[in-house]
Amino acid sequence: MQERRRFRWGFIALGILLIALILWLVFGHQAPKPKGPPPVAVTVAKVTMQDVPTSITALGAAQAWQGVLINPQISGRLTYVAPEGVDVKAGDLLVAIDCGPYQAALTQAEGALKRDQALLAGAQVDLARYKTLVGQNSIARQTYEDQLATVNQDQGTVVADEGSVKAAQVNVNFCRIPSPVAGRVGVRLVDPGNIVTTALTTGIISVNQVEPIAVTFTIDQGDFQRLVQVSHGFTTPLTAQALSQETGADLGSGELLIADNHVDQNTGTVEMKARFANATRQLWPGQFVNVKLTLQVLPNAITVPSIAVNQGPKGAYVYVVGPGRKAIAQPVTVIASEGGNSVIQSGLKAGQLVVTDGQMTLKSGLTVCVAAQCAAAPQGAPKKPAA
Repeated sequence: MQERRRFRWGFIALGILLIALILWLVFGHQAPKPKGPPPVAVTVAKVTMQDVPTSITALGAAQAWQGVLINPQISGRLTYVAPEGVDVKAGDLLVAIDCGPYQAALTQAEGALKRDQALLAGAQVDLARYKTLVGQNSIARQTYEDQLATVNQDQGTVVADEGSVKAAQVNVNFCRIPSPVAGRVGVRLVDPGNIVTTALTTGIISVNQVEPIAVTFTIDQGDFQRLVQVSHGFTTPLTAQALSQETGADLGSGELLIADNHVDQNTGTVEMKARFANATRQLWPGQFVNVKLTLQVLPNAITVPSIAVNQGPKGAYVYVVGPGRKAIAQPVTVIASEGGNSVIQSGLKAGQLVVTDGQMTLKSGLTVCVAAQCAAAPQGAPKKPAA
Protein backbone atom coordinates (compact mmCIF):
# COMPACT_ATOMS: atom_id res chain seq x y z
CA MET A 1 0.00 0.00 0.00
CA GLN A 2 2.75 2.38 0.93
CA GLU A 3 4.66 1.47 -2.19
CA ARG A 4 1.58 2.28 -4.31
CA ARG A 5 1.20 5.70 -2.61
CA ARG A 6 4.87 6.36 -3.03
CA PHE A 7 4.65 5.53 -6.73
CA ARG A 8 1.56 7.78 -7.13
CA TRP A 9 3.26 10.78 -5.50
CA GLY A 10 6.37 10.19 -7.56
CA PHE A 11 4.29 10.14 -10.71
CA ILE A 12 2.57 13.41 -9.70
CA ALA A 13 5.93 15.05 -8.93
CA LEU A 14 7.27 13.91 -12.29
CA GLY A 15 4.19 15.42 -14.02
CA ILE A 16 4.62 18.71 -12.23
CA LEU A 17 8.28 18.79 -13.22
CA LEU A 18 7.40 18.00 -16.81
CA ILE A 19 4.76 20.77 -16.91
CA ALA A 20 7.26 23.25 -15.43
CA LEU A 21 9.82 22.26 -18.06
CA ILE A 22 7.28 22.74 -20.87
CA LEU A 23 6.27 26.14 -19.50
CA TRP A 24 9.90 27.18 -19.27
CA LEU A 25 10.57 26.05 -22.81
CA VAL A 26 7.51 27.91 -24.13
CA PHE A 27 7.75 31.15 -22.20
CA GLY A 28 11.33 31.27 -21.02
CA HIS A 29 12.92 31.77 -24.49
CA GLN A 30 10.65 34.57 -25.66
CA ALA A 31 12.64 37.79 -26.32
CA PRO A 32 11.59 40.82 -24.35
CA LYS A 33 9.26 43.08 -26.19
CA PRO A 34 11.15 46.06 -27.66
CA LYS A 35 10.49 49.42 -26.24
CA GLY A 36 9.47 51.88 -28.99
CA PRO A 37 9.91 51.52 -32.78
CA PRO A 38 12.92 49.63 -34.14
CA PRO A 39 15.93 51.56 -35.54
CA VAL A 40 15.63 52.78 -39.13
CA ALA A 41 18.25 51.42 -41.53
CA VAL A 42 20.02 54.30 -43.32
CA THR A 43 23.25 55.12 -45.09
CA VAL A 44 25.31 58.06 -43.91
CA ALA A 45 28.11 60.34 -45.13
CA LYS A 46 30.44 62.71 -43.33
CA VAL A 47 30.24 66.47 -43.78
CA THR A 48 33.54 67.61 -45.32
CA MET A 49 35.36 70.89 -45.85
CA GLN A 50 37.11 71.38 -49.21
CA ASP A 51 37.79 73.83 -52.02
CA VAL A 52 34.92 73.62 -54.49
CA PRO A 53 35.14 75.00 -58.05
CA THR A 54 31.79 76.35 -59.24
CA SER A 55 30.98 75.95 -62.91
CA ILE A 56 28.34 76.13 -65.63
CA THR A 57 27.66 73.17 -67.91
CA ALA A 58 26.18 73.40 -71.39
CA LEU A 59 25.83 71.41 -74.60
CA GLY A 60 28.37 72.53 -77.19
CA ALA A 61 29.60 71.69 -80.66
CA ALA A 62 33.13 71.78 -82.01
CA GLN A 63 33.77 73.66 -85.23
CA ALA A 64 36.81 74.60 -87.26
CA TRP A 65 38.50 77.76 -86.04
CA GLN A 66 38.65 78.68 -89.73
CA GLY A 67 36.96 76.70 -92.49
CA VAL A 68 37.28 77.25 -96.23
CA LEU A 69 35.24 75.76 -99.08
CA ILE A 70 37.09 76.09 -102.38
CA ASN A 71 34.93 77.15 -105.34
CA PRO A 72 36.31 77.97 -108.85
CA GLN A 73 36.41 81.60 -109.97
CA ILE A 74 37.07 80.67 -113.59
CA SER A 75 35.77 77.93 -115.89
CA GLY A 76 38.01 75.17 -117.20
CA ARG A 77 39.26 71.63 -116.88
CA LEU A 78 40.32 70.56 -113.39
CA THR A 79 43.92 69.31 -113.50
CA TYR A 80 44.86 68.91 -109.82
CA VAL A 81 43.16 68.49 -106.43
CA ALA A 82 45.10 68.17 -103.16
CA PRO A 83 45.09 64.67 -101.58
CA GLU A 84 42.28 64.01 -99.14
CA GLY A 85 42.94 63.94 -95.40
CA VAL A 86 46.36 65.59 -95.47
CA ASP A 87 47.51 68.60 -93.48
CA VAL A 88 48.39 71.68 -95.50
CA LYS A 89 49.98 75.00 -94.65
CA ALA A 90 48.72 78.37 -95.73
CA GLY A 91 49.88 78.89 -99.33
CA ASP A 92 50.06 75.20 -100.29
CA LEU A 93 48.42 74.34 -103.63
CA LEU A 94 44.90 72.95 -103.32
CA VAL A 95 43.38 73.17 -106.82
CA ALA A 96 44.75 73.73 -110.34
CA ILE A 97 42.70 74.46 -113.49
CA ASP A 98 43.95 74.25 -117.08
CA CYS A 99 45.47 77.68 -117.66
CA GLY A 100 46.22 77.50 -121.41
CA PRO A 101 43.32 79.64 -122.65
CA TYR A 102 43.86 82.26 -119.96
CA GLN A 103 47.60 82.43 -120.56
CA ALA A 104 46.91 83.01 -124.28
CA ALA A 105 44.47 85.79 -123.44
CA LEU A 106 47.11 87.41 -121.23
CA THR A 107 49.68 87.28 -124.03
CA GLN A 108 47.21 88.84 -126.45
CA ALA A 109 46.40 91.63 -123.98
CA GLU A 110 50.08 92.33 -123.40
CA GLY A 111 50.66 92.53 -127.18
CA ALA A 112 47.82 95.01 -127.65
CA LEU A 113 49.23 97.12 -124.83
CA LYS A 114 52.67 97.30 -126.41
CA ARG A 115 51.17 98.20 -129.78
CA ASP A 116 49.08 101.02 -128.36
CA GLN A 117 51.97 102.25 -126.24
CA ALA A 118 54.02 102.57 -129.44
CA LEU A 119 51.20 104.49 -131.16
CA LEU A 120 50.97 106.79 -128.18
CA ALA A 121 54.71 107.44 -128.23
CA GLY A 122 54.56 108.36 -131.95
CA ALA A 123 51.56 110.64 -131.41
CA GLN A 124 53.38 112.38 -128.56
CA VAL A 125 56.41 113.03 -130.80
CA ASP A 126 54.17 114.54 -133.48
CA LEU A 127 52.44 116.64 -130.86
CA ALA A 128 55.73 118.08 -129.69
CA ARG A 129 56.70 118.88 -133.30
CA TYR A 130 53.33 120.53 -133.99
CA LYS A 131 53.66 122.60 -130.88
CA THR A 132 56.92 124.06 -132.14
CA LEU A 133 55.47 124.77 -135.58
CA VAL A 134 52.42 126.46 -134.10
CA GLY A 135 54.75 128.71 -132.14
CA GLN A 136 56.39 129.67 -135.47
CA ASN A 137 53.00 130.11 -137.18
CA SER A 138 54.10 127.45 -139.68
CA ILE A 139 50.95 125.31 -139.37
CA ALA A 140 47.37 125.95 -138.48
CA ARG A 141 46.48 125.70 -134.81
CA GLN A 142 43.69 123.27 -135.73
CA THR A 143 46.32 120.74 -136.79
CA TYR A 144 47.97 120.97 -133.36
CA GLU A 145 44.68 120.54 -131.53
CA ASP A 146 43.76 117.53 -133.65
CA GLN A 147 47.07 115.93 -132.78
CA LEU A 148 46.51 116.69 -129.06
CA ALA A 149 43.16 114.89 -129.24
CA THR A 150 44.88 111.92 -130.90
CA VAL A 151 47.41 111.75 -128.06
CA ASN A 152 44.65 111.81 -125.44
CA GLN A 153 42.79 109.09 -127.31
CA ASP A 154 45.91 106.91 -127.48
CA GLN A 155 46.48 107.44 -123.77
CA GLY A 156 42.96 106.19 -123.03
CA THR A 157 43.58 103.17 -125.25
CA VAL A 158 46.77 102.37 -123.34
CA VAL A 159 44.93 102.61 -120.00
CA ALA A 160 42.25 100.23 -121.31
CA ASP A 161 44.94 97.83 -122.51
CA GLU A 162 46.57 97.91 -119.08
CA GLY A 163 43.21 96.99 -117.53
CA SER A 164 42.86 94.10 -119.98
CA VAL A 165 46.30 92.85 -119.03
CA LYS A 166 45.46 93.01 -115.32
CA ALA A 167 42.15 91.18 -115.87
CA ALA A 168 43.90 88.47 -117.88
CA GLN A 169 46.55 88.19 -115.17
CA VAL A 170 43.84 87.76 -112.52
CA ASN A 171 42.32 84.89 -114.50
CA VAL A 172 45.75 83.30 -114.81
CA ASN A 173 46.20 83.60 -111.05
CA PHE A 174 42.81 81.94 -110.52
CA CYS A 175 44.12 78.86 -112.32
CA ARG A 176 46.02 77.93 -109.15
CA ILE A 177 44.18 78.13 -105.82
CA PRO A 178 46.43 78.02 -102.72
CA SER A 179 45.15 77.23 -99.25
CA PRO A 180 44.23 80.43 -97.41
CA VAL A 181 44.59 78.72 -93.99
CA ALA A 182 46.59 75.95 -92.38
CA GLY A 183 44.43 72.92 -91.71
CA ARG A 184 43.26 69.51 -92.80
CA VAL A 185 41.94 68.76 -96.28
CA GLY A 186 38.52 67.13 -96.46
CA VAL A 187 37.00 64.70 -98.93
CA ARG A 188 37.14 66.07 -102.48
CA LEU A 189 33.83 66.76 -104.16
CA VAL A 190 35.07 66.98 -107.78
CA ASP A 191 37.71 64.74 -109.33
CA PRO A 192 40.47 65.97 -111.66
CA GLY A 193 39.51 65.89 -115.34
CA ASN A 194 36.05 67.36 -114.79
CA ILE A 195 35.04 70.73 -116.20
CA VAL A 196 34.24 73.26 -113.50
CA THR A 197 32.51 76.59 -113.92
CA THR A 198 31.94 79.69 -111.85
CA ALA A 199 28.36 78.51 -111.32
CA LEU A 200 29.64 75.71 -109.05
CA THR A 201 28.70 76.53 -105.43
CA THR A 202 29.02 73.12 -103.76
CA GLY A 203 32.80 73.38 -103.76
CA ILE A 204 35.71 71.34 -105.03
CA ILE A 205 37.38 70.66 -101.69
CA SER A 206 37.39 72.06 -98.16
CA VAL A 207 40.03 72.89 -95.55
CA ASN A 208 39.29 73.05 -91.82
CA GLN A 209 41.65 74.43 -89.22
CA VAL A 210 41.60 72.01 -86.27
CA GLU A 211 44.59 73.33 -84.32
CA PRO A 212 43.27 75.41 -82.66
CA ILE A 213 39.59 74.52 -82.77
CA ALA A 214 36.50 76.34 -81.56
CA VAL A 215 33.65 75.08 -79.37
CA THR A 216 30.40 77.04 -79.43
CA PHE A 217 27.61 76.75 -76.86
CA THR A 218 24.77 78.79 -75.40
CA ILE A 219 24.02 79.78 -71.81
CA ASP A 220 21.00 81.29 -70.11
CA GLN A 221 20.96 85.03 -69.64
CA GLY A 222 21.01 84.48 -65.85
CA ASP A 223 24.27 82.54 -66.10
CA PHE A 224 25.55 85.18 -68.52
CA GLN A 225 25.31 87.80 -65.75
CA ARG A 226 27.40 85.57 -63.51
CA LEU A 227 29.99 85.25 -66.27
CA VAL A 228 30.16 89.01 -66.71
CA GLN A 229 30.81 89.49 -62.99
CA VAL A 230 33.38 86.73 -62.62
CA SER A 231 35.30 87.64 -65.80
CA HIS A 232 35.10 91.41 -65.13
CA GLY A 233 33.29 92.06 -68.37
CA PHE A 234 35.14 89.27 -70.25
CA THR A 235 38.52 90.91 -69.66
CA THR A 236 39.71 87.88 -67.63
CA PRO A 237 39.83 84.55 -69.52
CA LEU A 238 37.72 81.75 -68.06
CA THR A 239 38.74 78.10 -68.26
CA ALA A 240 36.48 75.88 -70.37
CA GLN A 241 36.62 72.08 -70.36
CA ALA A 242 35.25 69.79 -73.08
CA LEU A 243 33.85 66.42 -71.99
CA SER A 244 32.76 63.46 -74.09
CA GLN A 245 28.99 63.02 -74.21
CA GLU A 246 29.35 59.24 -74.37
CA THR A 247 31.95 58.54 -71.67
CA GLY A 248 32.45 61.85 -69.87
CA ALA A 249 36.18 61.69 -70.68
CA ASP A 250 38.17 64.91 -70.66
CA LEU A 251 38.79 66.03 -74.26
CA GLY A 252 40.87 69.09 -73.47
CA SER A 253 40.84 72.51 -71.86
CA GLY A 254 40.54 75.91 -73.48
CA GLU A 255 39.62 79.52 -72.81
CA LEU A 256 36.37 81.39 -73.26
CA LEU A 257 37.18 84.18 -75.71
CA ILE A 258 34.02 85.41 -77.37
CA ALA A 259 30.52 86.27 -76.13
CA ASP A 260 27.90 87.20 -78.69
CA ASN A 261 26.79 90.83 -78.81
CA HIS A 262 23.12 90.18 -78.03
CA VAL A 263 20.68 87.93 -76.17
CA ASP A 264 18.47 85.78 -78.37
CA GLN A 265 14.96 86.97 -77.52
CA ASN A 266 13.40 83.70 -78.70
CA THR A 267 15.40 81.50 -76.33
CA GLY A 268 16.78 83.91 -73.74
CA THR A 269 20.31 82.62 -74.32
CA VAL A 270 23.67 84.04 -75.34
CA GLU A 271 26.03 82.25 -77.71
CA MET A 272 29.58 81.74 -76.47
CA LYS A 273 32.76 80.64 -78.22
CA ALA A 274 35.82 79.03 -76.60
CA ARG A 275 39.22 78.36 -78.13
CA PHE A 276 40.93 74.97 -77.60
CA ALA A 277 44.54 74.26 -78.60
CA ASN A 278 43.50 70.67 -79.53
CA ALA A 279 47.07 69.44 -79.77
CA THR A 280 45.92 65.83 -79.40
CA ARG A 281 43.05 66.35 -81.89
CA GLN A 282 40.44 64.77 -79.65
CA LEU A 283 38.02 67.45 -80.80
CA TRP A 284 36.76 67.34 -84.39
CA PRO A 285 34.56 69.78 -86.33
CA GLY A 286 30.89 68.90 -85.94
CA GLN A 287 31.43 66.86 -82.74
CA PHE A 288 28.93 67.39 -79.91
CA VAL A 289 30.47 67.76 -76.45
CA ASN A 290 29.56 68.83 -72.93
CA VAL A 291 31.20 72.10 -71.94
CA LYS A 292 32.12 72.82 -68.33
CA LEU A 293 32.93 76.47 -67.70
CA THR A 294 34.70 77.14 -64.38
CA LEU A 295 33.57 80.36 -62.72
CA GLN A 296 35.40 80.51 -59.41
CA VAL A 297 36.71 78.36 -56.54
CA LEU A 298 34.97 78.49 -53.14
CA PRO A 299 37.72 77.93 -50.52
CA ASN A 300 37.09 75.79 -47.41
CA ALA A 301 33.46 75.16 -48.31
CA ILE A 302 31.21 72.87 -46.24
CA THR A 303 29.96 70.12 -48.59
CA VAL A 304 27.60 67.17 -48.37
CA PRO A 305 26.36 64.74 -51.02
CA SER A 306 23.48 66.35 -52.90
CA ILE A 307 21.28 63.30 -52.24
CA ALA A 308 21.38 64.15 -48.51
CA VAL A 309 19.56 67.46 -49.08
CA ASN A 310 15.78 67.30 -48.82
CA GLN A 311 13.21 69.95 -49.66
CA GLY A 312 10.44 70.74 -47.19
CA PRO A 313 7.79 73.42 -46.74
CA LYS A 314 10.30 75.62 -44.95
CA GLY A 315 13.18 75.00 -47.36
CA ALA A 316 16.15 72.67 -47.56
CA TYR A 317 17.10 70.40 -44.66
CA VAL A 318 19.20 67.32 -43.91
CA TYR A 319 18.96 64.57 -41.31
CA VAL A 320 21.92 64.70 -38.93
CA VAL A 321 22.82 61.66 -36.81
CA GLY A 322 23.02 63.08 -33.30
CA PRO A 323 23.81 61.64 -29.85
CA GLY A 324 22.29 58.25 -29.18
CA ARG A 325 22.01 57.68 -32.94
CA LYS A 326 18.96 59.93 -33.04
CA ALA A 327 18.04 61.55 -36.35
CA ILE A 328 17.68 65.34 -36.22
CA ALA A 329 16.16 67.37 -39.06
CA GLN A 330 18.59 70.25 -39.59
CA PRO A 331 17.67 73.23 -41.84
CA VAL A 332 20.50 74.24 -44.20
CA THR A 333 21.25 76.92 -46.79
CA VAL A 334 22.56 75.59 -50.12
CA ILE A 335 24.46 78.09 -52.26
CA ALA A 336 25.78 75.84 -55.05
CA SER A 337 25.80 72.27 -56.37
CA GLU A 338 28.81 70.83 -58.12
CA GLY A 339 29.78 67.29 -59.14
CA GLY A 340 27.17 65.52 -56.97
CA ASN A 341 27.97 67.65 -53.90
CA SER A 342 26.09 70.60 -52.43
CA VAL A 343 27.84 73.58 -50.86
CA ILE A 344 26.28 74.48 -47.51
CA GLN A 345 26.46 78.08 -46.35
CA SER A 346 24.96 77.52 -42.89
CA GLY A 347 23.49 74.74 -40.76
CA LEU A 348 26.27 72.14 -40.70
CA LYS A 349 29.82 71.66 -39.44
CA ALA A 350 32.62 69.51 -40.79
CA GLY A 351 32.70 66.01 -39.31
CA GLN A 352 28.96 65.60 -38.72
CA LEU A 353 27.15 62.57 -40.13
CA VAL A 354 24.19 63.13 -42.46
CA VAL A 355 21.73 60.60 -43.83
CA THR A 356 22.07 59.98 -47.58
CA ASP A 357 19.53 57.15 -47.99
CA GLY A 358 16.47 56.13 -46.01
CA GLN A 359 15.00 59.62 -45.49
CA MET A 360 11.60 58.59 -46.82
CA THR A 361 10.79 56.58 -43.66
CA LEU A 362 12.75 58.78 -41.28
CA LYS A 363 11.43 61.35 -38.83
CA SER A 364 13.21 63.61 -36.43
CA GLY A 365 13.89 61.81 -33.15
CA LEU A 366 13.92 58.27 -34.50
CA THR A 367 16.87 55.98 -33.82
CA VAL A 368 18.92 55.04 -36.88
CA CYS A 369 21.50 52.44 -37.68
CA VAL A 370 23.78 52.08 -40.64
CA ALA A 371 22.34 49.62 -43.15
CA ALA A 372 25.36 47.32 -43.08
CA GLN A 373 25.30 47.16 -39.26
CA CYS A 374 21.54 46.63 -39.11
CA ALA A 375 21.85 43.60 -41.38
CA ALA A 376 24.30 41.91 -38.96
CA ALA A 377 22.93 40.01 -35.94
CA PRO A 378 23.54 41.87 -32.62
CA GLN A 379 26.20 40.46 -30.32
CA GLY A 380 24.89 38.16 -27.54
CA ALA A 381 21.47 37.61 -29.08
CA PRO A 382 19.96 34.23 -28.15
CA LYS A 383 19.97 31.68 -30.89
CA LYS A 384 16.74 30.14 -32.08
CA PRO A 385 16.42 26.63 -30.65
CA ALA A 386 16.61 23.75 -33.05
CA ALA A 387 13.36 22.12 -34.01
